[in-house]
Amino acid sequence: MTEQELKTLTDEALIEKGKKAKTYAIINAVMIGVFVGVAIFSTYKKGMGFFTVFPLFFVFILLKSGQEYKVIERELKERNPR
Repeated sequence: MTEQELKTLTDEALIEKGKKAKTYAIINAVMIGVFVGVAIFSTYKKGMGFFTVFPLFFVFILLKSGQEYKVIERELKERNPR
């Protein structure tokens, strides 16, 4: 979601989106931990291979998708600077 679309939302809708984004951020953090753990375990057991690189690819995707949470948080702070 772009910043322009966020500016058109009402305060209540933005707060609701912020709650959902926070939940997704926690889920992403857990998934990133699992993928990194699988990559480390795979490297330890069998050395570098497919199961080392493949989970790290998903970590990259999850990190990119987590940018929306930061944009929503920034917009919330701009509207209510407490």
